Amino acid sequence: MLLQPKKTKYKKIKKGKLPRLNFKSNSLKFGSIGLKSLESGVITSRQIEAARQAINRKIKRKGKLWIRIFPSISVTTKPTAVRMGKGKGAVNHWVARVAAGTVLFELCGTSNYVSMAAFKTGSAKLPLKTKIIY
Repeated sequence: MLLQPKKTKYKKIKKGKLPRLNFKSNSLKFGSIGLKSLESGVITSRQIEAARQAINRKIKRKGKLWIRIFPSISVTTKPTAVRMGKGKGAVNHWVARVAAGTVLFELCGTSNYVSMAAFKTGSAKLPLKTKIIY
């Protein structure tokens, strides 16, 4: 279940800049405990899926898990040994830009001990520094 949008306005997107801080989605909205990013960066759809699977394995699918980020930005690459020019490459994978302070995952329905262990294993799958918040 790799995350990617069903339909986009534009197939290929320019790189843009990373957001520095996030003030909008920096607090819990659905669950009782959450995983928050401490630095900004990009997270691929494969990394989100790996973290989700690791968290679900730890909680033994007892609680409810919310994913608060979605990879809606396409990353393109050109094959190796191809000369410069001739347009932009094909879409390779999808990423989500994450600002520092964004809540990535939220959990409820499990004990604090189990959910903290689950978020620790899930954060090991992510490329950013994270913190568990209540």
